[in-house]
Amino acid sequence: MKHGASEKDAFAARARRSPGRGLTAAGLVIGGATLVAARALPPVPGMPSTSAADLDPTQLASTAGIPAQADDEGYSIEHEIIIRRCQRCHERDDEGRMTRISYERKTPEGWQTSVRRMVALNDVSLGPDEAREVVRYLSNRQGLAPEELEPGRFEVERRLIEHVYEADRDVENTCIQCHSMGRVITQRRTREEWELLMATHRGLYPLVDFQGFQRGGDGPQPVDEAIDHLSEAFPLETPDWSAWSASMRTPRLDGTWALAGFEPGKGRIFGTVEISAGDAPDEFRSRASYTYAESGEEVSRSGQSIVYTGYQWRGRSNPGGADELREVMTVDRGWRRMTGRWFSGSYDEFGPDVTLTRAGGDPVVSGVHPPAVRTGAASAELRVHGVGLPANPDPADFDFGPGIQVESAAGGDGSRVTLRVSVDDEAAVGGRDLFLGGVSLADAVQVHDGVDRLEVTPRAGMARIGGANFPKGYQPYDAIGWDDGPDGEPNTEDDLRLGRVPVTWSMEEYTATFDDDDIQYVGALGPDGIFTPAIDGPNASREGNRNNIGDVWVVATYAGSDAAAGGEGALRARAHLIVTVPLYLKFDPWQGVPAGRLVP
Repeated sequence: MKHGASEKDAFAARARRSPGRGLTAAGLVIGGATLVAARALPPVPGMPSTSAADLDPTQLASTAGIPAQADDEGYSIEHEIIIRRCQRCHERDDEGRMTRISYERKTPEGWQTSVRRMVALNDVSLGPDEAREVVRYLSNRQGLAPEELEPGRFEVERRLIEHVYEADRDVENTCIQCHSMGRVITQRRTREEWELLMATHRGLYPLVDFQGFQRGGDGPQPVDEAIDHLSEAFPLETPDWSAWSASMRTPRLDGTWALAGFEPGKGRIFGTVEISAGDAPDEFRSRASYTYAESGEEVSRSGQSIVYTGYQWRGRSNPGGADELREVMTVDRGWRRMTGRWFSGSYDEFGPDVTLTRAGGDPVVSGVHPPAVRTGAASAELRVHGVGLPANPDPADFDFGPGIQVESAAGGDGSRVTLRVSVDDEAAVGGRDLFLGGVSLADAVQVHDGVDRLEVTPRAGMARIGGANFPKGYQPYDAIGWDDGPDGEPNTEDDLRLGRVPVTWSMEEYTATFDDDDIQYVGALGPDGIFTPAIDGPNASREGNRNNIGDVWVVATYAGSDAAAGGEGALRARAHLIVTVPLYLKFDPWQGVPAGRLVP
């Protein structure tokens, strides 16, 4: 490695390599791993020793003990495995603080990446069970508070979005040359540690100087400006972490939870999740049953999970199966609600956004499907989904407000009630709350007077060719109908989102060059709106033996009877799709680590 003199000295003082052995074949898993039976419920590494059974989420911080406080900008490391396996490179001082390790805080995924890098590049000898314990301890003792994680949740939930870091666009530009800004904002470090991280970048990836760290000339360079900003914006010690770590505890999540969600390409889901205690206080087992509202497809899943830092749910359901999903959710402070994403795919592109609501004595109304009903509709079917709904419902108990009459109601097992409703011709358009007994659901259904426009989401999508040497990266699309709302004007604040509408899917050339022919090679768009890319590698049938990459328009056409009020015909909308090469580095850096399931 080559560093500047000061960087090299600092880096050498902080870390020295030592020989050892690699990680064994089982790999490192931070959620839903095969768990060792421990009926005695052992203490959770890095968490307070106070029993969660003795605590209530509304109790004051003082009742929970203090699991970790930075002493003079650094956390003491008391975990035997970390001390034994890491201190040959990471020196431990008289206060128990270890170089590099004690001066940063991260998500479970961030700590796991560090452990994997140590094993792959520095020959650290660490077994899979030991590695899990290390990640668990550091995630609990040196994690992030919920408020700190919130802006970067898209990173751990593996969302492909166009994130904009408004605090400093120049620093963002420096960092996103190689990775998302989410990786940065989900860490906290001392200033010296931010400096050492930049030195590590330059040592492992020398091209960063040309890609973003240096711009030539005298004066501060982008890397210097990044250190200044990040050390101020994301310091090691924060009030949010001080407050959270003082009251942190393992949550009590046992019971029934109402599930509502949306999966791109397939639509809304409703069901239940039964959660029970696992083999340790922070481990849980789950059984989910849900239905896709549009197709009626029923799904059952079972899984295991760990909750890190008192609120970060990480799990896997149907592990090892073709339909395995990784689960990343955030538990709210009152232990009443969880939100996040369940996902799969080589690029984490499939799976639903989910909301879990704890079910108690009162019914829980998760949603109404279809989510929109037109003025003048007669005997339209609406299905109310939830938990604890009446088995023998009275139509009079369901109140959608003026202009909607509930004609009949049929119950069942308490998870769904089927209503027949009529809507007045002159009913006011807009969202309607549903009241059922003592509970309600805001904007349960939209009353509209026609589909005025169409939107294809995402507006900019990306797929990756594959199937020969690397896996394919798919891209699901949805067609969303909109009503112009009470003001009759499109793209204003009162517009009504009507949900997915049935469309015909097609592609058009995105003309970027003369004689552009990408549409012939990039792949195919299915009738469900899911794009399947072509195979990776040079294509002998394409001019210049080029790969099957390119740009196209994804087009949706809606010809429903309520399209374009005023009789103007079918509605069309389109979105941009980029079909690009595989993400090679996703599959290459850990070749030195024996095969095993590793969480990205």
